[in-house]
Amino acid sequence: MTYARDVGALARKDLLLELRARDTLPAMLLFVVSTFVVFHFSLPAHPSRLAASGLLWVAILFTALLGLGRAFVPEREQRVLDGLVLAPCDRSAIWLGKSIATLAFLVAAEVVALPVYALFFRPLSGAAVLGVALADVGICAVGTFLGAMAVTTRARELILPLLFLPLAIPIVIGGVGSGAADSPGRYLGFLVLYDLLFAVVCWASFEYVVAE
Repeated sequence: MTYARDVGALARKDLLLELRARDTLPAMLLFVVSTFVVFHFSLPAHPSRLAASGLLWVAILFTALLGLGRAFVPEREQRVLDGLVLAPCDRSAIWLGKSIATLAFLVAAEVVALPVYALFFRPLSGAAVLGVALADVGICAVGTFLGAMAVTTRARELILPLLFLPLAIPIVIGGVGSGAADSPGRYLGFLVLYDLLFAVVCWASFEYVVAE
């Protein structure tokens, strides 16, 4: 119960800060909608299902990077990152709380972005929406972990994409397959396996990342 309270408090802190500052979510919304508008006017009127699914995942990944890049920045700018690490709670709770908050931002952006995508390109199937949901978990789990590594570097805006994008390739494969394949079940199972594997790895090793 104590662990759950710590996670809830950390996630609530980030959500309240975003509601007050309005830094991350508006930027994510503007970016993803602008990306779809550019794709709409620069590509053929009726792209194939595979091409349209690929465009969706390009937009989602780079939108997520905006949120992930800001995950630890408030603590870094206010010079309270060390205090957060030294707080009397399990350090993995920091990762989980940050992941939940980032997931909330990403889902909020997708609530607007997915209808825009359906309007410009093609409606999403139920399997595609489920693929987006499963991929969001993996994106936020891995991205938050890497964001904690990158925030202490001088070139965090460069380091985070370099670390994150190679690890996101399986997410893209699973996400595109869930939206474009005739039998999306195996791609959804692949995303579930990815989420479970990397969630356990990030949860178990986060303490060593922030201790360095």
